[in-house]
Amino acid sequence: MRLPDPDADLAEIARLSRSELASRLATVFPDALVGRAGMQGEPAIRGGRAAALARLAAIDPVAYARTRNHVDGAVTGLSPWIRHGVLSLAEVRDHALAAVSRPQDAEKLISELGWRDYWRQVHAALGDRIGFDIEAPAALPSKAPLDRMPEDVLGAGTGMACVDAFVRRLHDTGWLHNHERMWLASWLVHVRGVHWRAGADWFLEHLLDGDPASNHLSWQWVAGTFAAKPYIFNRENLETFTSGVHCRRCAVFGSCDVEGDYPDLAARLFRDGGAEPRGEPLRIRPAAPWRPAQAARPVQRPLVWLALDSAADTSPAAAAHPDAPRLFVIDPAWLADERPTIKRLVFLFECLADVAEVEVRVGPPGEIVPIRAAALGCDGVVLAETPCPRVRHAAEAIAAVLPVSVHDWPPFGDQLRVRDLGRFSRYWQQMARSAMEPGAGRSAARPK
Repeated sequence: MRLPDPDADLAEIARLSRSELASRLATVFPDALVGRAGMQGEPAIRGGRAAALARLAAIDPVAYARTRNHVDGAVTGLSPWIRHGVLSLAEVRDHALAAVSRPQDAEKLISELGWRDYWRQVHAALGDRIGFDIEAPAALPSKAPLDRMPEDVLGAGTGMACVDAFVRRLHDTGWLHNHERMWLASWLVHVRGVHWRAGADWFLEHLLDGDPASNHLSWQWVAGTFAAKPYIFNRENLETFTSGVHCRRCAVFGSCDVEGDYPDLAARLFRDGGAEPRGEPLRIRPAAPWRPAQAARPVQRPLVWLALDSAADTSPAAAAHPDAPRLFVIDPAWLADERPTIKRLVFLFECLADVAEVEVRVGPPGEIVPIRAAALGCDGVVLAETPCPRVRHAAEAIAAVLPVSVHDWPPFGDQLRVRDLGRFSRYWQQMARSAMEPGAGRSAARPK
């Protein structure tokens, strides 16, 4: 992998125009273009706080609840900014409640925000284990899984109009409606036999809102390795929520792989026709709040370390220290693992453009952060709470030489009430009441 000099500050790149930014990033990160289609050009969504607030102001919780399942429905489109910490879940929740006359009118939107908080809590509890089957498959596939993406899928040449349209949109824009993601994942896993991890990794390359928690755990939910049953769909469902736009012009209309009712599809797709009997219900205990182990000592001048899920001045660490220097580190391990496209990098740099006096470096954070802290005269490091194991491991290494302080995000709900993350339904039953209150929630330490 070809990388910039770790002594180079890439912050000035973030302030280029969109077209110049994409071109410059392609030069700085040439491996982001190698061997993959649909990488060049600009993302469909602009990064940064101004674009996020404009989209936030336009949300309609009532229309969302009524139309969200339709691909042309009134979805919020806020997920890329939430993923990068430009908007917090609590901020979106509070705005949604302020936009309606009755709290229950925002309930559906807030419950969907709950999924992202749920995935984040599961990631914090399981760490890197989210990259492997959390449970045995709820239904046994009829054939051995493929460990790579098929070339006809990557080239949008499957002959199924819906699948090919979803692939092109993913490559061209870096975003898909949630129903399109579910349909595409279901078809890949259950019809084409692609292992969910191969599909999840492919999505993560492209999605502007992609993070391992919501992405990989959603794929496991579809695959039935983190769900009571696998998710399958049929042509009728697709037609209903796309107004038939794909099926009308599809060459395999009437004979495609998702024809039939759900029992017929289950019988074709799975051994013995469907769900495997589950044993004891899955239980996942929430993790205690994460704090790097270290000897406490006072910090007079902290360095704010911004990460992928806190790439903005809205990071609680940045908000708590408005005059402290900021540093964002592009981890080569992240580049190698997720292989982000130029579109993803453009969106990220547009978010960083809003951060005054930020430095942007490339290198292992565990090495770069202490070096830059010393160079800037800082005697400690502050960062936002994160479930990311890579950031946590780096922070723990840094804590051996510098004090590291973790700042919590504004709470989405009272997490102390959550005792079991084995299923979203259990999580939401415990979280829903407090999540529906503006400014609600508690950030007190969870008993170990």
